[in-house]
Amino acid sequence: MTNKIQVAKPMVILHGDEMAQIAFERILEQFVTSRLDIDLVEIDLSAEQRLTSNGQVVLDAIDSLKEHGVGIKNAGMTVNRSQLDDLLAKYPDISEAALDKLATKSPNGAIRKGIGGNITREDIEFRNLKSVRPDWVGREIEVDTMDSGGLDFSYSELSDATGVAKVYFVGSSGDPVELHRRTLRKGDPWMLASNDLDEVKAWAHRFFQRALDEKRDIYLGLKDTVVAGYDGVMRAAIEEVYNSDYKDKVAAAGLEYHYELIDAQAARIVSNPPERALWGVPDNVSGMKLYKLVQQLKRYGLPERKAHVSISRMSAGGGDQYGSYNTPAPEDGIIKVVMDGVEKHARDVKAGDPLLFMSNDRAAIKDWVKQVFRDAALNKKEVYFGLKREFVNYDEVYSSIILEIRKELAALDTPPPSFMIMRPSRQLSKMICDPPRWGLYPAQNLDGDIFSDISAALGGSLATASSVIESKDGTMLYEAPHGTAHDLYLRYLETDGKEANFNSSALIFAVANALEELARREDNAALAEYSSRLKSALIETVAQGTITGDLKGKTLNPDDEKVVDMYGFLDAIEANLES
Repeated sequence: MTNKIQVAKPMVILHGDEMAQIAFERILEQFVTSRLDIDLVEIDLSAEQRLTSNGQVVLDAIDSLKEHGVGIKNAGMTVNRSQLDDLLAKYPDISEAALDKLATKSPNGAIRKGIGGNITREDIEFRNLKSVRPDWVGREIEVDTMDSGGLDFSYSELSDATGVAKVYFVGSSGDPVELHRRTLRKGDPWMLASNDLDEVKAWAHRFFQRALDEKRDIYLGLKDTVVAGYDGVMRAAIEEVYNSDYKDKVAAAGLEYHYELIDAQAARIVSNPPERALWGVPDNVSGMKLYKLVQQLKRYGLPERKAHVSISRMSAGGGDQYGSYNTPAPEDGIIKVVMDGVEKHARDVKAGDPLLFMSNDRAAIKDWVKQVFRDAALNKKEVYFGLKREFVNYDEVYSSIILEIRKELAALDTPPPSFMIMRPSRQLSKMICDPPRWGLYPAQNLDGDIFSDISAALGGSLATASSVIESKDGTMLYEAPHGTAHDLYLRYLETDGKEANFNSSALIFAVANALEELARREDNAALAEYSSRLKSALIETVAQGTITGDLKGKTLNPDDEKVVDMYGFLDAIEANLES
């Protein structure tokens, strides 16, 4: 007779990469399989497995989640160009040209869209952590962004019919070549954006020269992994300028150059600002949000944060850059969008110019706004939408849907929660500089990544928050909002596992949340009690001052802190679980 808690329903486990995967395997062994009699449906979503299966494992993950309803996803690595080249060299029989996009792109968007789910990230309510409040007033940090190109100079509209939108390229042959197509329904927003590669390079020269003239360390942030054909193209062009004309000069001046994915970089800079820096964010939509935030931080500083922040991300419909078609122009020519034979927009482009076409699903947007209002009403939160509707037709659809849902709720005699609509830059500033006690911030994917990483870093670390992806049919996928911790993984390998540094809080919380949901679905009192104790053991461990290195100095009693490695932290949680 086993002493394990019996669990009737299976749980889907989506494995990931690097240090997060080392931690995840230990957590499953220490807190799941050793204590529960449960069927785990395990799928390897590592970068290598996605490549060798040609993306099939992503489809397997979607099917399993739809079938079983509850799952946990670990952080996975999205390969950049260099990492992809390394993988292809390891598997010479694989042809890059024959690969499905699921083989090399981040699986996150495909999974969220596949299950029709949107993601909400919330701070874990640790009672012994203080908010991070670096001294920002008067900091010598400037944000530099492009004045032209990108989404600010895009063309967008709402589809006036249901049909197929096709992206064509007309080059030197004069014959239109179809690059991409997707089905749009009446009312769906779509957008075509491009950037001039020559202007990107000219900006790069101005940017690096300004850093030299003003003697500032250099930071560059883009999302080159997820938007490889757009941000990746810009990064390659900018770094080509840097390596050929400025690298030696920067070194001679005693300055440093740092590249990082924009969401991780934004979290790092806001929570731990450098002394003197020039922060390059070429994408002018993200760039202007961060420019305005930094200007406000330099003048007023960061307030003491006494409230927890929730960020809801629109992901099910594809939505923004994450669900876009993006590629460099093959040669000089014309890029155009044609809807059922009618040309909607065309523009001249040059060879190598980054191109981006994106759309959203009006029905998915409506489901998301309903979910936002439902969450806010249940948890007594105020909602702060960020829209640029007066300038971008693409955003106007959100306004009309919000109005629709307000009328539907009124007809049901159900008042909607308190909400405001503001510019996205104001939404970010509100969240960071003037947070209400219970604020819910709806955002699309890229904004959601940037906003949530900044918020999590200010709350303690990226491991002090947890996420849930909820679909309309009730499928629930729990995950940690942090990445794979590449730098910690390299150190783990270099020391043969002797240095295992990683904060497992978010992964443990995701596991506990998933078990709690399973308990609810099968009315399993023993499992419900266990999942509650697991959460309490995690929170109590941090309350006792036992923490991982990323939280050093961030508790309310720094003198009583006991810094341990990943295994020591998990063992301390287990001890509290037993007691």
